[in-house]
Amino acid sequence: MDLRDSPEEAAFRAEVRAFLEANAPRDLPDYYDDQVDHAAFLARSRAWQRTLYDANWASITWPTEYGGRGMGPVEQIIWNQEQGRAGIGESLSMVGVAMAGPTLIAHGSDAQRQRYLDPLLRGDEMWCQLFSEPGAGSDLGSLATRAVRDGDDWIVNGQKTWCTGGHYGDFGILIARTDPSLPKHAGITYFVLDMKTPGVEVRPLRDMTGMAHFNEVFLNDVRVPDENRVGPVNGGWGVAMTTLMNERMAMGGLERMIPLDELMELAAANRDRLDARLRDEVAKLYGWVRSVQLLNDRIITKLSHGEMPAAESSVMKLAIARVFTLATELGVALQGPHALERHGFWQKRFLGAPSIHIAGGTDEVQKNVAAERFLGLPREPRSDADRPFAESGGR
Repeated sequence: MDLRDSPEEAAFRAEVRAFLEANAPRDLPDYYDDQVDHAAFLARSRAWQRTLYDANWASITWPTEYGGRGMGPVEQIIWNQEQGRAGIGESLSMVGVAMAGPTLIAHGSDAQRQRYLDPLLRGDEMWCQLFSEPGAGSDLGSLATRAVRDGDDWIVNGQKTWCTGGHYGDFGILIARTDPSLPKHAGITYFVLDMKTPGVEVRPLRDMTGMAHFNEVFLNDVRVPDENRVGPVNGGWGVAMTTLMNERMAMGGLERMIPLDELMELAAANRDRLDARLRDEVAKLYGWVRSVQLLNDRIITKLSHGEMPAAESSVMKLAIARVFTLATELGVALQGPHALERHGFWQKRFLGAPSIHIAGGTDEVQKNVAAERFLGLPREPRSDADRPFAESGGR
């Protein structure tokens, strides 16, 4: 395992760091603050995306002919790390740039790429994801939203949930069932949905942080032109896998989630509260963070050698969720009575920590992936994999 950047990687990291030091916004409010002005936050996020676009930093991995830098996953990881160190959190353009864009590049038509990619990369048009449903989360293949062909259009009915950005998205990436007579993964089609289409209703889902980052989206006789279909009819599962693969690559690492240095400063400033238990927890957290960083180095090493990580990515997701939870618990505990204040950096993250164990694949799913791909344990038996969806309790 290589613990240091190669000369090429070091040069790229220096270039990224210099750009961010000169251009990174210093006034972006905390997206997790329930007092934030969302309209102003969205405007500032669009402006930052436009800055990235103008300086050719809007996408590291997109091909150059579509406005990207044509680089690989190692450079993307370096970019994510340096953004975290610069204090830049997840971008509101993430669904578009990191998920919808690569999917359209891989599976979209020339007309779709020409229409959507440039405005998406500039931040002029925002995107959201319409995948999960009340009965289809980790088992996404069980989705029940239906799309029925009607001439040159599709009529879509159903409900989506946990839609990040649904309240500000101009377009959504949507998967719907188009043939229930096929096995559940075979009868799905992928669409681009204009969120202003009649019949689209977005309802915010307020969580215990006080914020409504997620939404539920109801689709009632929504008419989607066939020209908005991405990939073949009933071939949407493979297209969706492209989206999800890029989502996992774009998800921020520890640097973008946990300011460890700030936590250590908080601990140093509250030594009187550091009893034996808390000192042990702080030491454990520090060890965990360093272990995750080593695991990240292992992933980067594999990628730089042309290998694809297998179980490492699932283990990383599990580890980050566990580290994030412990860090937020410590951030609250170290504040003593001040932890009871309604607003605060660590309070918000403490309340949001449980979601990290669900978003991007639940802990249970990640453990299964690691068990099957790394430990060689047998897959769980599935009775519905090859049966028509309609015969498996679907509609």
